[in-house]
Amino acid sequence: MERLGPPGAGLLIAAENLFPPLPSEVILPLAGFTASQGSFTVLEAIVWTTSGSVVGALVLYVLGAVFGRDRLRAVWARLPLVDLHDLDRTEAWFSRHGTKAVLFGRMVPIFRSLISVPAGVERMPVAVFLGLTLAGSLVWNMIFVLAGYHLGENWHLVERYAGTFQVIVIAAVLLALAWFVVSRVRRLRSRCG
Repeated sequence: MERLGPPGAGLLIAAENLFPPLPSEVILPLAGFTASQGSFTVLEAIVWTTSGSVVGALVLYVLGAVFGRDRLRAVWARLPLVDLHDLDRTEAWFSRHGTKAVLFGRMVPIFRSLISVPAGVERMPVAVFLGLTLAGSLVWNMIFVLAGYHLGENWHLVERYAGTFQVIVIAAVLLALAWFVVSRVRRLRSRCG
């Protein structure tokens, strides 16, 4: 981190948006710890990592916009256990709650990156998307950078607690997915039986 400096931390966070397995929960506290050692300021760490978050999110937004609704519908129609009505309901939900989803989604592991794609598909106004992404990313990044800054040599403890939160999110998503599959299979069986 000392060699990469704040621009390198920003680049890593931009890459984390594009490749979610890269853990921001490690990069951000490490940037905070490095700032506490005087290699750069905590403000530089926050500004550069937040800039990286916005750039990475914008790339995914553009991919969603380029991929577009028609291609999404074509792919969705081929997926097992789903129908276009599910996608229509999801689009309607995003139309009603998209701003909250983008803002708060930037603070939830895994969804931090993914929320940019439907925003692009739905063509959320770019200025609104960027403002919400900036605000949500700023909160997330400040929490982790400042935690690393204040914990100093113990910055790695942040990852342990963030990892637990991530496991909870993944478990909730898997349970929701399992519920969806089971309920869809039951509905299909009741139609056929």
